Amino acid sequence: MKLTKFLFAVCASVALASCAQQPKYATRVEKILAEMNDPNSDYVMVISHRGDWRNYPENSIPAIESLIRMGGDMMELDVKMTSDSVLVLMHDKTVDRMTNGKGLVSSYTLDSLKKLKMKRAHNVATDSVRVPTLREAFECCKDRILINVDHAQDYYKEIVELADELGMTGQVLMKGKKSIDQVAEDMAPYKNNLLYMPIIDINKEKGQKLFYDYVNRGIVPLAFEVCWKKNGEEMDNCVAEIHKMGSKLWVNTFWPSVCGGFGNDDDAALEAADPADVYGQYIDMGATMIQTDRPGMLLDYLRSIGRHD
Repeated sequence: MKLTKFLFAVCASVALASCAQQPKYATRVEKILAEMNDPNSDYVMVISHRGDWRNYPENSIPAIESLIRMGGDMMELDVKMTSDSVLVLMHDKTVDRMTNGKGLVSSYTLDSLKKLKMKRAHNVATDSVRVPTLREAFECCKDRILINVDHAQDYYKEIVELADELGMTGQVLMKGKKSIDQVAEDMAPYKNNLLYMPIIDINKEKGQKLFYDYVNRGIVPLAFEVCWKKNGEEMDNCVAEIHKMGSKLWVNTFWPSVCGGFGNDDDAALEAADPADVYGQYIDMGATMIQTDRPGMLLDYLRSIGRHD
């Protein structure tokens, strides 16, 4: 099999039942995958960074459920491993910030971790929300929403095997900054692989090298996640090349440092008289995948211009 097809083939088929007027989908995930894999679609996917963490503890099941109710398309979550080798949702190496406990995630067994109470963003512990396992999160998301597993390069084997067991390999995305050949080597042992997307730090030498390796080798991934600290020629050329290739553009609006500086992020959109003053620039740029800390606001904007649902 050619390297291009091997690396970036969607690992699960999307069965679409059609009628005379428009396609129907058995699950919402099928609808999202169809839009994501259609190079001509103008549907803009909303990816929620750690879930709806402004209303619920980040990386928690309630944060996922809230995003699904909103109509978001993808949940970005982070994983760590316990001392008894169970993958759980947690961004930090320690439990200090997100629970009422202290210490490294890796020092806890799952049973001991489940005794901790998760905290909301304003640092108040909940009564009943506990740290979920990756399995619990996958089961919650199955057929309902796509998943981007972050902080997980060291756990590819465990994640792909879990996704395969649950029939979710085509629903789970991993991203990274590894070389094309290293990604192929990592995926080679497995019959079914997760979706994969390169992360490009376009203002950095390594990021430019990785991006133009894809361009020069004619390898077209599903999309590129592009991060940039400053606007200018490097970013403009990158975006133009992505569109020329027929790939999709993923941008992040949760921190200024990844989307061109202050005034370009979610908080700026919140403070603006009209969110379009901020989000509109990414629509004009041709972005069709946006990762945000304010999914509700972004969804409202996209629906108002006919670019979602």
